[in-house]
Amino acid sequence: MKSLTGQEIRRAFKQFFAERGHLVLPSFPLVPKDDPTLLWINAGMAPLKPYFDGREIPEVPRIVDAQKCIRTNDIEEVGHTARHQTFFEMLGNFSFGDYFKLEAITWAWEFLTQVLELDPDRISVTIHEEDDEAFEVWHHRVGLPASRIYRGKEDNFWEIGEGPCGPCSEIFYDRGEAYGCGSPDCKPGCDCDRFLEIWNLVFTQFNKNADGSYSPLPKKNIDTGSGLERLASILQDVPNNFETDLFRPIIERAAELSGHPYGRSAEDDVHLKIIADHVRTVTFAIGDGVLPSNEGRGYVIRRLLRRAVRSGRKLGVERPFLYELVAVVDRIMGDDYPEVREKRPLIERVVRTEEERFLQTLAAGEELLNRTIEEVKARGESVLSGEAAFRLYDTYGFPIDLTVEIAREHGIEVDRAGFERELDEQRARAREARQVAEGMQSQRGDLETFTEPSRFVGYDELAVDATIVGLFQQGHRVDGLAIGDEGQVILDVTPFYAESGGQIGDRGEIVGANGKAEVLDVQKAPHGQHVMRVRVVDGSLMQGDSVRAHVDEDFRRDIVKNHTATHLLHKALRDVLGTHVAQAGSLVEPERLRFDFSHFGPLTDEELAEVERRVNDEIWRDHAVHIREMDLDEAKAMGAMALFGEKYGQRVRVVQAGESIELCGGCHVQRTSVIGQFLITSETGIASGTRRIEAVTGRHAYRVAREREERLRRVADALKTNVSTVVERAERVMQELRELERELESAKARLAHARVDELVAGIETVAGVPVIRAALSDLDMDGLRQLVDEIRARVESVVVVLGSAHRGKVQFVAYVSKDWQSRGLHAGQIVKQVAAVTGGGGGGRPDLAQAGGRDAAKLPEAIQKVGEILLQVAGNRAH
Repeated sequence: MKSLTGQEIRRAFKQFFAERGHLVLPSFPLVPKDDPTLLWINAGMAPLKPYFDGREIPEVPRIVDAQKCIRTNDIEEVGHTARHQTFFEMLGNFSFGDYFKLEAITWAWEFLTQVLELDPDRISVTIHEEDDEAFEVWHHRVGLPASRIYRGKEDNFWEIGEGPCGPCSEIFYDRGEAYGCGSPDCKPGCDCDRFLEIWNLVFTQFNKNADGSYSPLPKKNIDTGSGLERLASILQDVPNNFETDLFRPIIERAAELSGHPYGRSAEDDVHLKIIADHVRTVTFAIGDGVLPSNEGRGYVIRRLLRRAVRSGRKLGVERPFLYELVAVVDRIMGDDYPEVREKRPLIERVVRTEEERFLQTLAAGEELLNRTIEEVKARGESVLSGEAAFRLYDTYGFPIDLTVEIAREHGIEVDRAGFERELDEQRARAREARQVAEGMQSQRGDLETFTEPSRFVGYDELAVDATIVGLFQQGHRVDGLAIGDEGQVILDVTPFYAESGGQIGDRGEIVGANGKAEVLDVQKAPHGQHVMRVRVVDGSLMQGDSVRAHVDEDFRRDIVKNHTATHLLHKALRDVLGTHVAQAGSLVEPERLRFDFSHFGPLTDEELAEVERRVNDEIWRDHAVHIREMDLDEAKAMGAMALFGEKYGQRVRVVQAGESIELCGGCHVQRTSVIGQFLITSETGIASGTRRIEAVTGRHAYRVAREREERLRRVADALKTNVSTVVERAERVMQELRELERELESAKARLAHARVDELVAGIETVAGVPVIRAALSDLDMDGLRQLVDEIRARVESVVVVLGSAHRGKVQFVAYVSKDWQSRGLHAGQIVKQVAAVTGGGGGGRPDLAQAGGRDAAKLPEAIQKVGEILLQVAGNRAH
């Protein structure tokens, strides 16, 4: 058995299958592209789903890659077991209608026993109980003894709902009795660590139908997955994944920063493993454009960061430190995952910022928890509810073990069972969502098998003569479309651009001798043809018709201006804000453009103005827009930026406009001056760490500018001035308004002082208690509290209850001086009963409380209620 590093295993795997005709692909991003059903890429096959379900046809039917994956099903298990991780790498080789079981099995055996030099006598496999074909290959072609071939059922059949599915064969490596459970029945599939699953070969040969039946697929596929970390643990002869070279340097650095050496304490080791795992996950996720937030993927990253911070606190680290571990991840992985190296400064900055915020959150969470504990004590109880503990955990990110620890210090227990029930319910909801989401579509429709070529000429021509080579309705082939029909058309040559890279598809018309159709949208077919979605508005279109295809020139003209402008905007944002800016999505329509990008906060007015100025400056410089094809490596050497989520082949299309150089398959202006003008219409946040700019160009920019000028003119008219002096006039009006507000506040203060004199003079005694109670008119809550504060300053021993109806709202404030608090009077309880008379509620502290109501007509009755409350309290004291 060879001793190999993780990097050597990864590269050996790719090289082995490349030598057998496989196209080597870099890892897809962790964020799924065009797949809203997945939160993360969680398996090697996940980004290849379009090839499995027939939506796309790969350029080469054999593919190999090392795919980065995230799974967060069992976050709580990380660090406690040998194998649970949130981030992992899946080595995979795939065949789409090419080779099948014979090659998949024999190549797996060859790689394991000849390249990695694993002991063949330690390898066992499982197969489906009815898969005699796989048994034949393993036993007779590979030579594996029948005693080490185990037949199974559910664990050896892969399916997720309707769609492609099939039997699978799992490969296990015997790590020896030292890793076993001691049972004489221990074998592959046992829960112990002796028989370690290292590879799963899935033979996708059936389609599961809606009625639950299975039918053979016309094209059989191979989908395999081998966990890199598991292979590394075997080849490096370590007991768990965390002691491989993929984790150990991170653990050692965390141990150094915390002063807790790895291997000295089992409890400390758990926290060091959590830190190492979560830092890897967060590093790669941020590198792929995901920033911490309170929803979706961003929430997952925030949760992992907070768990790692908490583990650091358990090790005595009270300052931000996780960001320092990003450099270690870079050293381990950066050679094979350049996005980590390129974005390391951004990743470090994001992690440090999030650490600092969470340390503040912990302080706030402790304060909230302490208040909750006091409420539990005030009720005479000794248990904090599971619901309250879960709310702290789920909403505020406050760890349950910290809740238990702090509560115990106050003599309060936590309902852990109730907490676990809440947590289990959340997990059940998440599992149900995943099961629904991860189903794959069935291979169906004539478009999947339609291979007639269609040549796109729309970069240079907007109208061409063409022949209809394919007509479809709902994906099925038809001979013709009649007036009123909607369907899909494929031409042998087309000027219509298919939606891609944020640019929407063209519009226009197709006209033949016998009919005419509007082109409503354009998408790409599985084999890459541009498919026009049309509505026939006159006559009919038939298979084989000669037609004239014409793109709406105004529609396209506006689109290309906006598309080139997004490139200029991207460059300007990076120049103004920094190179951490990365595109996170875009939309290019005729009327506007939308550009999403990574950044930490809102842009200032000055930054927005500078970005807009730079884009317009590039427009007015009249740069020629150069578009050419070249090798990917050559394009990268030029400094070309890739678009978010796109996958590129060896030959790429490079668009250069001034200093902006991007890989792009879209349509663009020939010179930047054609854009005319660029105006930013809005800048907003769409998620934590992600901003969105919307803008307009050309005639739409002129329209927006005119609308802004018209609004400014109307403002000038309202201020009785003209546009040229509207700013000065507005400033004078605001100054006059501020002076009036000061005079109003002064008048209010004088009135309040007079009211205080009146209220103090009207003090009464109820059940021996000095009371000031009054229903006032048109005072808001601030006004009521101001009156109470002045009364407190004048009267040492008193109970005050004031109410007011203001703008349709009923509001109350109650105050009880300290001497009457000690005799059983409580401001919060008083105001709650008073407000109830008006159909409201509230409460607060024993000394000061406030409440609201709904029925203003009952305000006098509510104030009279104060006397009843005091008499009742006095009666209770007498007894």
